[in-house]
Amino acid sequence: MTQDTDPTQVETQAAPAASDHVAPPQDAAEAGAEQATEQSPVEQRIAELEQEAAEMKEKWLRSEAENQNLRTRAKRDVDDARQYAVQKFARDVVEAAENMRRALSSLPPAQEGEDTVITKMREGIESTERSFISILERHGIKCDDPSGKAFDANLHQAMAEQPSADHAPGTVMQAWTPTWTLHGRLLKPAMVVVAKAEE
Repeated sequence: MTQDTDPTQVETQAAPAASDHVAPPQDAAEAGAEQATEQSPVEQRIAELEQEAAEMKEKWLRSEAENQNLRTRAKRDVDDARQYAVQKFARDVVEAAENMRRALSSLPPAQEGEDTVITKMREGIESTERSFISILERHGIKCDDPSGKAFDANLHQAMAEQPSADHAPGTVMQAWTPTWTLHGRLLKPAMVVVAKAEE
């Protein structure tokens, strides 16, 4: 007997074979997706580490800038302390210099035929004063005669005002004492008489 072959059965039997050929690409896509899923946490961790490194660098730069400011401020404080630690002593020393100038002013003006004692006294005081002022200047103490200059409240102390036709208003017409400074900082203001407009 001959067995007839059903065409429907042949197609049904061939279908699984076709489906077997399609399955491998689906398995490869799933494997690629799994691989991509495994790489994404690594990339995320790298990004986190890069962000942490950037934050640490920013903190380090800020800390370094603050340390530099502290060093600069400390150096300035040390320099100021070294330069101005003797301020009180320097103020007393310039008082002695002013007394020396008063002693010279109390002597009569030099003239011919004066007593040699007075001449030698004047010369001795003048020589001592020059030497004393030179020593003070070597240590940063300087004096300035403000006579004829504009009045400056930061450097001068007005003791009186007088009308004057020879001086512009606000000009120092007479200085009783000079302006004393220590390394540029005011040590003792000048005692001055300031000109004002005539009435």
